[in-house]
This record gives sequence, structure tokens and C-alpha cells, in this order.
Amino acid sequence: MQATPSRSEEEVLGNEAFDALLWSLSRPGQVRTLPTAGETALISALLDRECAASCDDPLLIPAIMQTGAAVADIAMADHVFLGQSANPARLKGVRLGSDLYPDDGATVIVRGQIGSGRGLTLKGPGVDGALDIQLNGISAEFWQTRKTLIRYPMGFDLFVLDGSKVMGLPRSTNVEVL
Repeated sequence: MQATPSRSEEEVLGNEAFDALLWSLSRPGQVRTLPTAGETALISALLDRECAASCDDPLLIPAIMQTGAAVADIAMADHVFLGQSANPARLKGVRLGSDLYPDDGATVIVRGQIGSGRGLTLKGPGVDGALDIQLNGISAEFWQTRKTLIRYPMGFDLFVLDGSKVMGLPRSTNVEVL
């Protein structure tokens, strides 16, 4: 008889976070709840020793290093943690992939307040017609820079993190500032 190893608590939480992230990308603008609040849930779900990450929050560096992922410059990073800054100028350094390898585009994680603030309209795959949402803490210039950079299938996927809530905006989603 073969024994089946049981998953650790950390593996269970990582799997739940990964499921929430995939679900949120497939349904842009809809909120999913993570098993724990903050970027550490995303770090455990997304990063491993084959990844490189850029991080604007020095407090997250130890958690990134625990995964075995390399800490890299934004131009080399697979995953970019911008924290609360959401600085539009930082987006210009994010990897966008290429026509042949669009999957080389990075994943960007920013903090924002979901459900309040600036109105946005989302359109594209996974959105039934159009969806109006509200996000606070992310400037109109950020959205304009994102629009300028993305040339589908090239671009980057975006997660907006609000405590334990996450919203995914894939590169295929058109975001219009209201």
C-alpha cells in the first residue's frame, strides 16, 4: 500500500491563494478573497526558485527570498510588487513579453482600495459587455500608462490587492477611466 503525503498548512494556503488569483484573472473586475491578507499570500502562491521578483517594499524581501526566487531589477522580474506606490513611471520598466513570447510579460501587484474612489469601466474577455468598478489609490496616469504599454498579446497582468481581497485585470482587459 502506498502512503499519500498530506499537505502542510502553508501548501493549503498557497493553493487557495493561487486558485483565487486564477479565478480573479478569468473574471476581470470581480473580487476574490485570499486565505490571508497582504502580499505574502501572493508571494507563496506565485513565486518559486525559477522566478525573479522586483519589490518596492523592503519588508517583503525576506518572504520573497524564502521562496527561493531571485530579487531582481524591474526589467528582469517575472513578478513586480509595487505596493502602494503604483507609480506610473515604474510601469515603463515592466517586462511586456514579445509577439512570439507574450508569456514573458510580467505580473504586477499593486495595493488599492476596491469599491471606493475613481470609477473605471472594464471591457474585454471575461467581462459581460462592460463592468463599472471603483478603485481608490491608483491614479488616472497609471491607467493611461498601462493602456499605452499594452499591445495585446504583449503586456502585463495586474492584481489589485486590498487586504485579503484581490481583483485581477489581465492584459486583455481594456480599462477606461470615468
